[in-house]
Amino acid sequence: MSGDGKTALSVDRLSIRFGGLTAVESMTFDVREGEVLSLIGPNGAGKTSAFNAITGYLPAASGEIVYRGVRLNGLKPSRIAVLGVVRTFQKTSVFAGRTVLDNILIGLHLQSRQSVLAIILGLPSVAREERRLVEQAREVLNFVGIESHKDKLASSLAYGELRMLEVAVALAARPTLLLLDEPVAGMNSTETMNFMAMLGRIRARGVTILLVEHDMKMVMRISDRVVCLNQGHIIADGPPADIQRHPDVIRAYLGERHARAQG
Repeated sequence: MSGDGKTALSVDRLSIRFGGLTAVESMTFDVREGEVLSLIGPNGAGKTSAFNAITGYLPAASGEIVYRGVRLNGLKPSRIAVLGVVRTFQKTSVFAGRTVLDNILIGLHLQSRQSVLAIILGLPSVAREERRLVEQAREVLNFVGIESHKDKLASSLAYGELRMLEVAVALAARPTLLLLDEPVAGMNSTETMNFMAMLGRIRARGVTILLVEHDMKMVMRISDRVVCLNQGHIIADGPPADIQRHPDVIRAYLGERHARAQG
């Protein structure tokens, strides 16, 4: 299933620099509503830098980033998240010393409608909202398949479950565009297959997905389109089958062994 053709995210001539070093140079691509688009390329190609600029963690030296008509340049990460653009990170970023359920509740409490005074006074509305948030948290955990671990400390989870929890925290923020930075890195084949199944469920809910990943089997199986970067430049943009055969992609990233395996 591909996107509906409407542009959700537009990245136009984006450049990112660190002092005299150019990480991304005049990058232009769109992400369509409802699709899965993957950014691939060698280490240092600029993939994570692009993620960081889109989500407000890095300033753009030039260019524009627009999501559903709203210019993201200069906005804080929290404001960008409110607009529906939510991300995960290469390294897990959960609260290891809190339970799985608490991790989700921490994110959900950012959406709380209760005033500080109501919480201090212990008004009945606070208890009702707390029950509502717990129910929402359990629904999210059930959706990603780890609800049975809700009372465990996050630190006790297996690696694959920990990555699932990180995505659950992101989903609690109700994203319309979910950015996943190397989500299956370090996972075994079973964990990767479970993660791919979860991505299918996420997109079935209408969430657009932008993915950075080195697992090419996964990328080629789940992506509608693939954008390949090399040294800060886009060298190819197209369907997975075209990307696998693209000579510049093969030279820069996939390698001749991959090309022979596909041919």
